[in-house]
Amino acid sequence: MTRPLRLDPDRLFPADPGTRAIARTLYEKIAGLPIISPHGHTDPSWFASDAPFTDAANLLIVPDHYVLRMLMSQGIGLDALGVPTVDGSPTETDPRAIWSLFAANYHLFRGTPSRMWLDWVFAEVFGLDVRLDAATADHYFDVIGAALQTDAFRPRALFERFNIEAIATTESPLDPLAHHAAIRNSGWSGRVITAYRPDPVVDPEAANFAANVARFGQTAGTDTATFSGYLAAHRFHRARFREAGATSTDHGHPSAATADLSFDDAAALYDRVLAGSTPADAELFRAQMLTEMARMAIDDGMVMQLHPGVLRNHNPEVLARFGRDKGADIPLAGEFVRSLKPLLDRFGNDPRLTLILFTLDEDVYSRELAPLAGHYPALRLGPPWWFHDSPEGMRRFRERATETGGFYNTVGFNDDTRAFLSIPARHDVARRMDCTWLAQLVAEGRLEIDEAHEVARALAYDLAKAAYKL
Repeated sequence: MTRPLRLDPDRLFPADPGTRAIARTLYEKIAGLPIISPHGHTDPSWFASDAPFTDAANLLIVPDHYVLRMLMSQGIGLDALGVPTVDGSPTETDPRAIWSLFAANYHLFRGTPSRMWLDWVFAEVFGLDVRLDAATADHYFDVIGAALQTDAFRPRALFERFNIEAIATTESPLDPLAHHAAIRNSGWSGRVITAYRPDPVVDPEAANFAANVARFGQTAGTDTATFSGYLAAHRFHRARFREAGATSTDHGHPSAATADLSFDDAAALYDRVLAGSTPADAELFRAQMLTEMARMAIDDGMVMQLHPGVLRNHNPEVLARFGRDKGADIPLAGEFVRSLKPLLDRFGNDPRLTLILFTLDEDVYSRELAPLAGHYPALRLGPPWWFHDSPEGMRRFRERATETGGFYNTVGFNDDTRAFLSIPARHDVARRMDCTWLAQLVAEGRLEIDEAHEVARALAYDLAKAAYKL
């Protein structure tokens, strides 16, 4: 027996009828605003080639670490979900079988953000009107598969249908950016830009660090055997990324540590990590490079993003067999006040620098991040990230950050996703939750309704566009 799939038009709005009416009024004014997606991990090759997506499983399951981690937690192996192995050993290749397994276990996602995003995609993108389960799995697979073969479901057409004004992908400085060049040369008007993620050549604990640095210098035409040559290579590649539309850099460090060494001390440290670093030297080098990146950002105008505090690939068996980014990343406790002080002592009062801070440790929102961003001109707070990209995470963020940081020291919303079709769903959740928070302030007499309308638009569109210089 099939059950209807219905998206409640008032979902996520307050239960109180009066406050719900205010939230609905605020949302109606901003629901149709263009999407600014200033940080994410969609594949630029999708937009360069505009080739059709193949099938439901390879589009919506195999690459989605949110989906993989939940299913694995219930004992479903990644091999059964078609995730490729490092050594090429066989895994499931039948997309219908993968989809059927997912559908039979779709109940596991009840109450999660993934369920909200996926149901939105099913209903709004593909027009499905029955719920996904074992009985409807084939129907879903066939409907989605047929749609994906039509021109209306090619990547560029979906980009336009989703009303995306600009989207940023994220690439390493070792990337030649060929797909971005192809997009620019194609004549298509969609704005797809890159972002500079230098982790492979900044983190001495990254795989093949020394080889990465050598290649980094070769492509820049500089000698990275010296620290000055290494910094010159960064300036070269940052300029190359700016030519490809980049307005931001992104740094995924284990901690928010920064340092401000003399040039001679930094050069000596560089020599040590290039030869093979200790954990202490690796952490100090990453810390120094955040300050160097801030110095370069003031010179070239790029916005910095710092995403610290994740123990990546926590499950060694999954890492060995399936590789990185398979849902085994776990949050760590964060600390920012002392960690950022060397960088802020040097550049925190300079309005030419914008450093956007993210965390997976919600305890630091009210204790550290909001007070910091509420004081230093260089700092802004990024939105709830990763595990907290959820209705509850968004509510907690506003509760903890607004009193001290206000709204205008935040940067709106970014989706930070590889799952292209979920982008409008994620932005819709953020817009609804912000309107819910604003409606509560209006209902409590803490904000006038005209101000709430202005803030709702800022959070949905204006702040992200301004902060990321788009």
